[in-house]
Amino acid sequence: QVQVVESGGGLVQAGDSLRLSCAASGRTFGTYSMGWFRQAPGKEREFVASITWSGGTTDYADSVKGRFTISSDTSKTMVYLQMNSLDPEDTAVYYCAIRLSPYRDYDYWGQGTQVTVSS
Repeated sequence: QVQVVESGGGLVQAGDSLRLSCAASGRTFGTYSMGWFRQAPGKEREFVASITWSGGTTDYADSVKGRFTISSDTSKTMVYLQMNSLDPEDTAVYYCAIRLSPYRDYDYWGQGTQVTVSS
């Protein structure tokens, strides 16, 4: 079993920055990647960013490219999301997830952390 816990959400103003953290614990050996997703009110959950454990290959949604940066600390099984130039459109619950194999979808999810950007 794997536990995933996000932290760092909050209320900020447009243009501000925020850093989210995510810690995974338990049976994380062999992790393939970790990722961030978000769900805004009334919308489907959407992919934000991901990073592979081997090689650190990153991927971003077009809507956050150039503003958000994902990074990881593989020794601690932690992943971070640095969010700059925040916009009210970024308001959502942000979820962290861990993927144990490239042949499966994300296996475990956190409870989410709220990010609210005021105009």
